[in-house]
Amino acid sequence: MATIETARHHADLDASDRKVSVSPVTLETDFQENAGAGGRFPRMQPGLLLGSLILALAVLWALFPSLFTIYDPVQGLPGQHLRPPSATHLLGTDSLGRDLYARIVHGAIHSLSGALAAVGIALVAGTTLGVLAGSFGGRIETVIMRLVDVMLSIPDLLLSLSIIVLLGFGTVNAAIAVGCTLIAKFARLVRSEVVTVRRSEYVEAAFGSGGTFLKVLWRHILPNSLTSVIAFAALQAGWAILQLATLGFLGYGAPPPTPEWGLLIAEGRNYIATAWWLTAAPGLVVVLVVISINRISRAIGSIGK
Repeated sequence: MATIETARHHADLDASDRKVSVSPVTLETDFQENAGAGGRFPRMQPGLLLGSLILALAVLWALFPSLFTIYDPVQGLPGQHLRPPSATHLLGTDSLGRDLYARIVHGAIHSLSGALAAVGIALVAGTTLGVLAGSFGGRIETVIMRLVDVMLSIPDLLLSLSIIVLLGFGTVNAAIAVGCTLIAKFARLVRSEVVTVRRSEYVEAAFGSGGTFLKVLWRHILPNSLTSVIAFAALQAGWAILQLATLGFLGYGAPPPTPEWGLLIAEGRNYIATAWWLTAAPGLVVVLVVISINRISRAIGSIGK
């Protein structure tokens, strides 16, 4: 009997060891697989981290420009015309002796606020039209979507230039013009999301349980349609920065000597052979900020997928 009990005891110990013995490599592999598959603790990718840092720096430029430069973006320095990048002037100076880095830093508020205003206008107007078209259907949807098709058939730059001619030049009017060119894109996306969500079983159940149209729209349809819309809004913010820079380059944006990024590129194009930094520096800033916004929008769009 003692032999039998001893054998059972050793068997139980072996089984217990097999249950608790887990390889650290297996644990690490499982964690990485769960994280990569949308787990609870996903790792931030290097590209997303770099993009977030670049965008954060641009926002800080816009909010606290005096913390990053001591030079005036409008007043030039005597005897400092077309100086190349140096320790004194990190990105050189322009033809009037103005520090280019200071003008880029102070210009962030104009480009970022204009893009934010443009996306805000498009988001509100486009979401309203998309919700109306997707919720009511019928003739209302037909009229709205035909209007959207007409707006989408017009090139964005041509439409924005036409609106600026009517409203006048300036940063605010340029933002309004760019926002109007984005309304149709938001309306089409929101309408598609609303139609998809409205056909879901839980929305039909909400209507069947006595929910009113506005109540179901607010509690079920809109919240479940926001992820794609927010990601698209972030993506269009980068596009709005490019559009505003284009309008500024063409002379339809902020008037001189406002340090707007597109205007900075336009002012340096006449010196591209002798002072390449006047166009390269603001152009590189625009590209980096737009790429960063696009990378962040991709990350937002992947949430929940």
